[in-house]
Amino acid sequence: MSLSKYKSKRDFKSSPEPTGGKSNNEKTLSFVVQRHKASHLHYDFRLEMKGVLKSWAVPKGPSLDPADKRLAMMVEDHPYDYKDFAGVIPSGYGAGIVEIWDKGTYTTIEKSDNPEKDLLKMLHEGNLKFTMKGRKLKGEFALVKLKNSDDNSWLLIKHRDKYAKENYNSEDHTPKSSPINKWLAKNKK
Repeated sequence: MSLSKYKSKRDFKSSPEPTGGKSNNEKTLSFVVQRHKASHLHYDFRLEMKGVLKSWAVPKGPSLDPADKRLAMMVEDHPYDYKDFAGVIPSGYGAGIVEIWDKGTYTTIEKSDNPEKDLLKMLHEGNLKFTMKGRKLKGEFALVKLKNSDDNSWLLIKHRDKYAKENYNSEDHTPKSSPINKWLAKNKK
């Protein structure tokens, strides 16, 4: 899984974004959801697979409401160390503020001897089903690629389980003191 597309879009002399990194725990897979104020506010949903973070931009943020089917646009792979990145990206690609909204571990819904292999197969098939163990995101989810989608459009869907919540809005679960909220308040027009 190449990071060449990721690296080609950035100037690492001016950007504090990480260029690589490796997991030191082969038994668990990490995820991170980053809230990103670039040209538009969105959430970056990232799942560790094969040493990189598979990434989707989710405009409305993830939801715990099974009735919500959130558009998730698959973007380029990001390096593993991006899971800890928060800060300001200077002018250029992705310019803006990045903060960590949630993080934790995830695995397949079904018991598996090799969860990563099974997840990669599901990714290839366009139908990922997984269980998240985060601070905010818990329980079963699916990422489903839209049929006939040339532009990498997927849907992020919460399964009905004990963690499901109706009328869930990611923004309601973001501290008012977050760097992005401070910036938005200061730059209201």
